[in-house]
Formats: sequence, structure tokens, C-alpha cells
Amino acid sequence: MGIKGILAAFLKGFYHSFKGMLVITRLDKESNERRSRHSPTIRQKHIDGEDSPNTPRKKENSKVIIKVMQCAMLNGGIFLLSVLIFEYVLLPGLDKLFVFLFGDETFLNKVIWCWIKYILLLIYKTLWLVPMFIISKIINAFWFQDIADSAYRYSRGRPVSFPSISELFADSIFSIFVQILFTIQANLINYILLHPVGYILYMVQLTLLHSLYCFEYKWFNMGWKLHERLAFIEAHWAYFIGFGLPLTILTQLSDSLVISGCVFSILFPFFIISGNEASPVMDASDVQLQFFSLVIAFANTFFSNVIGSRQRHQSTSLSSAMVYQTARVQRR
Repeated sequence: MGIKGILAAFLKGFYHSFKGMLVITRLDKESNERRSRHSPTIRQKHIDGEDSPNTPRKKENSKVIIKVMQCAMLNGGIFLLSVLIFEYVLLPGLDKLFVFLFGDETFLNKVIWCWIKYILLLIYKTLWLVPMFIISKIINAFWFQDIADSAYRYSRGRPVSFPSISELFADSIFSIFVQILFTIQANLINYILLHPVGYILYMVQLTLLHSLYCFEYKWFNMGWKLHERLAFIEAHWAYFIGFGLPLTILTQLSDSLVISGCVFSILFPFFIISGNEASPVMDASDVQLQFFSLVIAFANTFFSNVIGSRQRHQSTSLSSAMVYQTARVQRR
């Protein structure tokens, strides 16, 4: 289709990425209506002895919107707000207080404030930042999965199960490993190549990675193995670059990894829903961007040489080079 087709796929992906913010309200409304149709009436409940006829029925909220609100409260209302208050209110406020008490350039002010700031940062990071980061990551993982599974069941039905628990575990571990390697690859390209070429390729890879994050829950529930998921993204890269661009830009606005992580965790549930509802453009280009090929080859080599024998490697990685190449052709 040429440049015009690539641009159209990119713009459609960009548009689809925002659909989750609109779809979530519709999912909640339709979920409540569906419950109302299948729930017994107040009168029937009274006859069955379940409730009093004068007891008002509480409006039931869908699981999706509840989890999204919980994510926003944990990551934005608690974690992000505490970081902003400490870094941009408490520390600057104490700095100005010491300037007022001891003067700006006095030796006493510099020494005392240097030590107090160091102690405060140590206490803050040790007792709050690190534990909160770990706890939020664990909670977010469960909430993201709940949001994805609930949205998938509502719009697409029952998820497809993996053949075995061992394959499920192996696919998950291998996927995480590949994502880590891909992040390292993107950063290396950014540092090695000259600006702006390196930065553009860095951003392109981040958009693909963020698209993988958003669609992986859906594809996982559809029973797709990792090599199928990666091959599909490489084959239809124009759409996925557009889809992943908004989340990539929003998480790159701050230089702080903590703040960027909080922003990601607040917005990510909406993009999960967008990915669940989206229908990728599949005929934009015949060219495949093979950004994942290097990390797949490295990951295969690592699991085969470090973890165990070739037989274990085959059951762990779930994707040899031949299967990976075949999947890329099939998904075109």
C-alpha cells in the first residue's frame, strides 16, 4: 500500500489507543444493564426471603472500572502524590527554612542542610519509596491481569487455556526476559547512534514494546505463544507504532523513573482495554521490522547454554529460530 497505507495504519493505531478511555464507561454501563436483566427483582427477593421490599438495591459497578479506579488511587493518589510532595514541597521548603535561619552561603547552613537532606533521603527511600515501589508493582500486576481478564471475558468470551502449566510458566518467564533485553537494546541504540537517529529508533522500539504490553493480555487469553505475538507486531509495525506512541510520550515527560512509572501505572489499564477492543490494520506494508530478532536469538542462546540442555531449552523458550520465522510469515 505504500506510504499512504503506512500513514493510515499509524493514525488508526494512534486513534485506537485512546478508545479505552471511552470504552470503559460503556463497559461499565452495559455490565450493569446485563446484571439487572439477569438479577431477580426486589419483589422476587422478598418472596424468596432474601431481602426486604423496602431495602434499596445498590448499583453494581463492573469489576473493570473498580480496578481502574483502584490503580489510579494507589499509583496517583498515594504513590505519585507522596513523591511530588517530598521532592517538590518538603525538600525545597526545608531548604528555604535553613536559608532563612542561617543565611544562604554560610558554612553552617551548607553542612547542616547537607547532612539533614542526606538523612531524609535515606529514610524516605528506605522506609517508603522502595517498599512502596515493590508493593505497588505486585498489586498492579494482579489488578492489570484482573482488568484484562474481565474486559476479555465481557467482550470476547472465555480465555483460551495454555496446554499445560509448565508451558504457561515458561512463556511468561521467556516473555519477561525478552522484554528486558529489548529495553536494553533500545537504550543501547539511543546511546550508540548519533542524535536524532538513535533517539528516533529508541522511541520506535519503545512504542512497539508498549504496544506489546497493551496487547499481550489479549493475545495471551487468545492462546498465542510469544513467537506469534512478536511476529504479529513486526509484521504490522505501522499500526503498533501509532498505538504505542501516546503511552510512550506520556511516560517520557519526566526524567524521574519513579514518576514515569507512576504515570505508566495510572494510564496502563486504559490502554489494556484499548488493546482488547482494537482491531489492528493488517495490510499496511509488506516490509517487516525485525527489531525483536536479535533479542530472541540472544534469549534462545542464553536459555540453551545457561539453564540446561537443548531439550529443556525447547520446552522453556517455546520458540526456535525456525518457528519464529514461520510465525512471522504466517501472520503477514
